[in-house]
Amino acid sequence: MDYMVSFILVTFSALFSGLTLGLMGLETQGLKRKAELGNRKAAKIYSIREDGNLLLCTLLLGNVAVNAALSIFLGSIASGLVAGIIATSLIVIFGEILPQATFSRYALEVGVKTVWLVRLIIGLLFIFTWPLARLLDRALGKELPTVYSKRELVKIIEEHEDSQDSKVDEDEEKIVRGALTFSEKSVMDVMTPRTVVTALERKRKLDDAVIADLIESGKSRIPVYDTSIDSVYGILFLRNLIGVDYKDKPAGEFADTNFYTVKDEQKLDEVFNLFIKSKHHLFIVKDRFGGMEGVISIEDILEEIIGTEIVDEFDVHEDMRAIAEKRAQEERPITKP
Repeated sequence: MDYMVSFILVTFSALFSGLTLGLMGLETQGLKRKAELGNRKAAKIYSIREDGNLLLCTLLLGNVAVNAALSIFLGSIASGLVAGIIATSLIVIFGEILPQATFSRYALEVGVKTVWLVRLIIGLLFIFTWPLARLLDRALGKELPTVYSKRELVKIIEEHEDSQDSKVDEDEEKIVRGALTFSEKSVMDVMTPRTVVTALERKRKLDDAVIADLIESGKSRIPVYDTSIDSVYGILFLRNLIGVDYKDKPAGEFADTNFYTVKDEQKLDEVFNLFIKSKHHLFIVKDRFGGMEGVISIEDILEEIIGTEIVDEFDVHEDMRAIAEKRAQEERPITKP
């Protein structure tokens, strides 16, 4: 009989100890998120985990009561020193270490199977634990939700992609990384510099040779300027020349003067939203002095998000920025010491 009582007390000690670590280690936001996604186990546990202070007070009070009863009971059947050693060994090894190690790994599985028991214990100890829980709520407030920074979210996605147990692949990782970080970059980081922008003077007469050169450039939207490229007049859409008599007529006659300009320091998310609202695909980029800095297309931002250059059959170069940097290095004068 003594052994049976000891076994029952140690079992309850292990249960309270394991549930305290296991259930309290489950984040409420994570459980709620899984429950909303249809995880029934998470939904059951969230129903008792939602009131964290009440659950904590219940489990701790039960654990302390069981451990105290175990020490008193062992003291009644053994001498003081022996009872202390036995009680300490049983509580530490079988009542704390083993259950906590187990519950921390299988908190969701074990927790869902003991929800009914936890509810019963909450009801039995409610008169004692409810005032304590409300006192904690008033003194410390509700549990703070776990909010991850963008860098942490990117790191989490990286870890998932590296894990064999995750279904996140490399392409998805790149897209998520781009989506979380593109708003931190500016137009200057992705635009096509003016040194490699294909443009036409407003008065330039169009002919087959000019059109052939424009088609060969791989660009379908061509900025048209007045006297210099800093004074952009409009955008020429090559598709608008199909079936039209354009020969010996100035480029400005076919240019769309309804175009948008953005500043080189504007953030990409702001410009991306402007692309969507305006239904345009190419913006002229201005520097702080009002000069033409380059052009940016919606494709440039999408490439930044997906982390891959979008190249179609008409593109001559994959990365125009790389071409611009190469030209700048070639034209840079060599200074002698």
